Amino acid sequence: MDYNKPPRRVWKLVCGRRAKIREFIKIVLLALVICFAINVTIASYVINGPCMEPNLYDGQRILVNKVAYLLHPPQRGDVIVFHSTVNPGEDWIKRVIAIPGDTVEIKDGLVYINGIPIEEPYVTQPWNDTYPPTEIGENEYFVLGDNRNSSIDSRYGWMVPRENIIGKAWIRYWPITEWGLVPNYLLAVD
Repeated sequence: MDYNKPPRRVWKLVCGRRAKIREFIKIVLLALVICFAINVTIASYVINGPCMEPNLYDGQRILVNKVAYLLHPPQRGDVIVFHSTVNPGEDWIKRVIAIPGDTVEIKDGLVYINGIPIEEPYVTQPWNDTYPPTEIGENEYFVLGDNRNSSIDSRYGWMVPRENIIGKAWIRYWPITEWGLVPNYLLAVD
């Protein structure tokens, strides 16, 4: 008998524990990688106020796709979440109406992009005032709330810089009865 070798039962016990520890470490590492990937790509946001009614309303919870604009810039009609330039430290949600290089104007509640009126099926109560023709600068976006009468938005003289955009509003998940995709619309300007 070799006294330098541990008995067979002890050897099996030690090897079995090592395998279990290795499996446990693999599971923990995989969980950390998944958590990191989710945090980098998706954010949760709670709608605050009536600015996006009737499509999104106060207290509703949504998921924001933070990687949506890695391959292409925001488009007209996208609902975005961004860091406010008006109230630093707050994140706001609005709809992109005009993109860099566009000229936006509002006459009697109708929004014109590059001189062409756009169709906005998501607006139920238009804002019946005017906004002078304004050209949108490079890396800036003109945004409006769907509830034009209860929204602080680009009509007040500010644009959303590209670097302030967190991502595209993606899925409504709470309350569960409202579960579904956030209504983004393609605003055609022909």
